[in-house]
Amino acid sequence: MHNIKLLFYVIFFKQGDRMWHFAISVFLIELYGRNLLLTAVFGLVVAGSVLLLGALIGDWVDRNPRNKVAHASLFIQNISVTICSIVLMLVFLYKQRIEQIWDGWLTVVCYTVVIVLADVANLASTALTIAIQRDWIVVITGYNRGHLAGMNATMRRIDQVTNILAPLAVGQVMTLASNVVGCGFILGWNLVSLIVEFFFLSRVYRIVPALSIKPPVEDEDEDEDQAQAYLQRMERRTSQGMNSSIGMCAFYDGWRAYYRQPVFLAGMGLAFLYTTVLGFDCITTGYAYTQGISGSLLSLLMGVSAITGLMGTVMFTRLRKTYGLVNTGIISSCLHLGCLLLCVCSVFAPGSPMDLSLLVPSITPNSSTELGGMTSQRQKHTYPLRGGSNQPLLPDRSSIHWTNNTVLFDNVPSGTAPESYISIILLFLGVITARIGLWSFDLTVTQLLQENICESERGVVNGVQSSMNYLMDLLHFIMVISAPQPQHFGILVIISVLFITTGHTMYFFYAHKAKRKLRLDT
Repeated sequence: MHNIKLLFYVIFFKQGDRMWHFAISVFLIELYGRNLLLTAVFGLVVAGSVLLLGALIGDWVDRNPRNKVAHASLFIQNISVTICSIVLMLVFLYKQRIEQIWDGWLTVVCYTVVIVLADVANLASTALTIAIQRDWIVVITGYNRGHLAGMNATMRRIDQVTNILAPLAVGQVMTLASNVVGCGFILGWNLVSLIVEFFFLSRVYRIVPALSIKPPVEDEDEDEDQAQAYLQRMERRTSQGMNSSIGMCAFYDGWRAYYRQPVFLAGMGLAFLYTTVLGFDCITTGYAYTQGISGSLLSLLMGVSAITGLMGTVMFTRLRKTYGLVNTGIISSCLHLGCLLLCVCSVFAPGSPMDLSLLVPSITPNSSTELGGMTSQRQKHTYPLRGGSNQPLLPDRSSIHWTNNTVLFDNVPSGTAPESYISIILLFLGVITARIGLWSFDLTVTQLLQENICESERGVVNGVQSSMNYLMDLLHFIMVISAPQPQHFGILVIISVLFITTGHTMYFFYAHKAKRKLRLDT
């Protein structure tokens, strides 16, 4: 019964979280007109704050009672979103007046307030995710690995479905009504979901007595080195009291705790998978439009990718029962890498716009002419959004609609067809099929972290894991900034596959060590 209540909470939480993440990106673009600057700033602020504060958030989760952590995080997240929605409504309603006050500086203040509040909401959401999906769920399932795998898979399916339905819901409201009505919709949903989520969390906490107990480190099943390190960390923290350096101490201790975990390599391997352009984000979809792919077709492909993601969750539960958790990760890694080879093949297939000559500086006038000729020949495979052959992957706001992390372009030229669709077909065939192995691998590492991290450090280690994920995600945006043209996308694909291969290699090393330890123990 408590499992059902927890799932009801997850549905409400995921739905609201997905709607807000989609809506805030659209709102920031609308506020700044024909520019993606505010969205980029918001992305950097969110990634940077989690990178710096992930360990502190996890440490806070570890040191406080579970119900207080969940209720505080839930309240902070929903109230931040509510206030932010109110500010956005006022800005949209009185934008012209606001721009005239303080020589336009009031507008900057409003932008700053919106970004700060949205960032606070994201940090609270991170704390809530760590508390519920990395700690509560382990206790609720009674540390039963089979039940834990089933709950993890179910939550991931909910995540996949809400990732599609939530943006569609809020997007329809914004399209049929206005941005102000969209803000009001988000505002109302958060106020209602605050009550509903608070009720379900409180009920689950009362039904499961084990949630009210956090056993001391001496009672936990962990090795002597881990226990000693934890006790030293707590002793150092106590001696510092409320010293200003306690934050830095928690940050340092958190990363040390993460490094000495037996599943460190598995967690690092998962983080490396975030440095990729091979997903249905605005980068890949923007590239698809430069290659003549229509919005309706891309929407269909996104639906198919969601189905393959759900197939990955089903495959995870069956593989774990048959081959065990560690072997499930190995099989998932091989499947993921095998499918991504199709993406590598797409770089060199007919229809690919990749042109390495764009990265070679001109040395002489003659060589410049030759390179220009090569470029003009290769550029016939690209379909510029505004007539320029070197159109960046992210254009200005005037030519796009944003739906569910996807960029839909209005002015893709019609009446033209690429010389060959083989390259783009191979690319999306690889991306879509790879999601089966990707989500199965993600669930494998998630459960390894849940099973192998001691309860006293579960929060801080998962906080550092979130920081690593955001760090590696930042790298993929830096890659795109460094090579923004469609002709560079093939290079980004190859780099992405190299990062993913490195991540899976780390997991293979972890699996080898885990199996060797198991043989020695038996």
